[in-house]
Amino acid sequence: MSKRIELLIIDPQVDFCDPKRGALYVPGAEDDMKRLAKMITRLKEKLDDVHVTLDSHHFIHIAHPIFWRDSHGKHPAVFTRISRTDVEEGVWTPTVPGLYRRALEYVCKLEQNGRYELTIWPPHCLIGSPGHTVYPELFAALSEWESRFAFVDYVTKGSNILTEHYSAVQADVPDASDASTQINTRLIQTLENADQILIAGEARTHCLANTVRDIANNFGDDSFVSKLVLLTDASSDIPGFETHAQNFMNEMTGRGMQVSTTTEFLA
Repeated sequence: MSKRIELLIIDPQVDFCDPKRGALYVPGAEDDMKRLAKMITRLKEKLDDVHVTLDSHHFIHIAHPIFWRDSHGKHPAVFTRISRTDVEEGVWTPTVPGLYRRALEYVCKLEQNGRYELTIWPPHCLIGSPGHTVYPELFAALSEWESRFAFVDYVTKGSNILTEHYSAVQADVPDASDASTQINTRLIQTLENADQILIAGEARTHCLANTVRDIANNFGDDSFVSKLVLLTDASSDIPGFETHAQNFMNEMTGRGMQVSTTTEFLA
């Protein structure tokens, strides 16, 4: 009996992958997508399911400049880090004063979970914008794969304006009143039924790393982690965060995650 192989592609969107149009371009991402597209075409009949996550934001968001201001009313520059201390001391405060308590609670919880400090990003992957769409060459390969009368499972994340949502499994700080920020049990259960799960997408430092960690942490048994196969030539890093990527690789390969490339897998 043949193995069930599924492919999980994290945020392969124009805003991350296009060097000219991308609002938050990840260097090398366009080549990642081209290599991935070729692999999908090569393995068309052997890929049993394909899941694609889509970062899906509003312009107003806790990790976008418009949400915050300093004592002079100026919004933070992109890539500014905002800590719990910054909010407590009034270095940065929400543009809407009524959101102060919620914002302070948020940065406190980020500090507790220890993954990331709040980073202000350029507005990106805005719902309905060209940057929200899948990188064209990859989309063409996905469309060809669907011609076998299959369909790509698109998983959206990030539309809650009060939490970051790097992981496709759950938001960094889940909102009890918003089911979309809580654990995506459907995705986890689907992946548990696979024999191998190929992982690709952007960026290895953030959304890919958090998604893989959360998948592993929510599998019923840690032995399932060995199903995960990271395609190392189909994911790149946001500059300045390379340590996060290395920590992720050390942690997950130590737990059993496999590595391969788009050309080596089932070559």
